[in-house]
Amino acid sequence: MIYLSDRQIAVELIDEARDGGARLEPACKILGLTSRTYQRWKQDGDIKSDGRPDSIRPEPKNKLSQQERKKILETVNSKEYASLPPSQIVPKLADKGKYIASESTFYRVLRQNKMLAHRGKAKPGAKRTRSTHIAVKPNEIWTWDITWLHRNVKGLYYKLYMIVDIFSRKIVGYEVWEEENAVHSETLVRKALLAENIAGRPIVLHSDNGGPMKAATFLATLERLGVQSSFSRPRVSNDNPYSESLFKTLKYIPTYP
Repeated sequence: MIYLSDRQIAVELIDEARDGGARLEPACKILGLTSRTYQRWKQDGDIKSDGRPDSIRPEPKNKLSQQERKKILETVNSKEYASLPPSQIVPKLADKGKYIASESTFYRVLRQNKMLAHRGKAKPGAKRTRSTHIAVKPNEIWTWDITWLHRNVKGLYYKLYMIVDIFSRKIVGYEVWEEENAVHSETLVRKALLAENIAGRPIVLHSDNGGPMKAATFLATLERLGVQSSFSRPRVSNDNPYSESLFKTLKYIPTYP
């Protein structure tokens, strides 16, 4: 759609070119118009605005009535379907021999009423900002994680605890235990701080949201040691890439396990 002000400018430029001896068709072509468009815009000597926004269009015969829209909203908000998307609601209604509207119509009505998600008891997900830290030298930011290692007995695994310095990529500490718990995590951090001779210095320890990482006793130990805890966003493994990539390197070497 071309606004009236743009039409007036285009017509003035074309008229100016014609006054200078140019023909209508080439002058319109320079502006990407046809002579027929110019004639339609300048009908009866006045420049016409686009009439489409103000036009009155007849309603489609198959348009949903207010009763039908109300029936859709009542159905999707009922206790049975409140937590289901239309892609599941429509088939379930069909199994009962009921048809209210198509799946796309359900989606359209819900979108118009801003009810496309979280109609039931489920709460919308909270947006969490990404943890951002910058290391300019070693032993400023560490990242750690736990992974499973195969054992000789099928179904049983060892647990590898590993801490990596993100500036130098040095593995500053690792231990292997048979289970995951906060006590082992505390032991590993204490040993790493003593090995690097930085006990008492401020440092950031980044991890994911696993149980041993967020245990109350472990966090209290970090606070006593002067270590600032940092966590990844839920279910975003890319927020802890250094530990994850080292685990893959370990498990893809030919001699593993």
